[in-house]
Amino acid sequence: MTEVPVKIEIDGKWVGAKLTLGPDEIQVTGPKSFAISNKSIFDLDAKGSVLSITIKGQENQPIKIASVEKVLNVLKRHILATCNAYRLAAYFMSPAVRGGVFVKDARWEKGGIDVLKSGIWFFSNTEQICVPLADVAAIELTKREVQGKDTDVVKIDHIEGTEVVTSFVLCPLTTLQILYNFLKDATKGMDMEGDLDPKSAQVAMLVYSGMDTASIENMLGVSLKEIDQIYDALIRLGLAEVAVVRREVKLTTKGVRYITDATKV
Repeated sequence: MTEVPVKIEIDGKWVGAKLTLGPDEIQVTGPKSFAISNKSIFDLDAKGSVLSITIKGQENQPIKIASVEKVLNVLKRHILATCNAYRLAAYFMSPAVRGGVFVKDARWEKGGIDVLKSGIWFFSNTEQICVPLADVAAIELTKREVQGKDTDVVKIDHIEGTEVVTSFVLCPLTTLQILYNFLKDATKGMDMEGDLDPKSAQVAMLVYSGMDTASIENMLGVSLKEIDQIYDALIRLGLAEVAVVRREVKLTTKGVRYITDATKV
């Protein structure tokens, strides 16, 4: 068994405690001692130095644990290897591509993949990487060159900030197909029913390419009012969100007078 020092949030306060990581449960020893069954854990979230563990029956009260990075990595590896999740052994490369550019020194890691309630976790002896399900943009069964041969892989695209990040998973083809189907089902809530009209689809594509509103207006020859209506429709459908509120101004009398005086010959 492995024992690690942590701080745990109890009644809104952080207190010192020790975790003993066993094959069936995690023992918490401190001001309030209790046990967490490994199989009761169905979600995991990591933000900075805090790890949130969600267990069955306490979905709205995650257990929050804080510690140094080294300890949290040990704890994440233990949870990902023993929790209640869809799990398979696989090679993964994450991130492999960021913003359309291959990541320098990206390499295949031997480990596993867990699909939890809110995220897809890649883990190995050295890495624990989470792709939030809500940020998954595309899942594709495709081919990639591995050691000089075209090999079947699952490609996962997700949004990170303003960039599209791509990860790859490699395992036997029959397992890949099962993984692909499972991931498609897990992320089906992100699919949109129906289609956009051609102009709205074109605007969405131009936004995706990084074009600003003024450039879109000029390229498509449409008015700002029409663009705003399309934006509103994209927002209602959950396909877009407001990034910047553009301020429109008109000159005051003082402003007009300044411009008039400044342009006098």
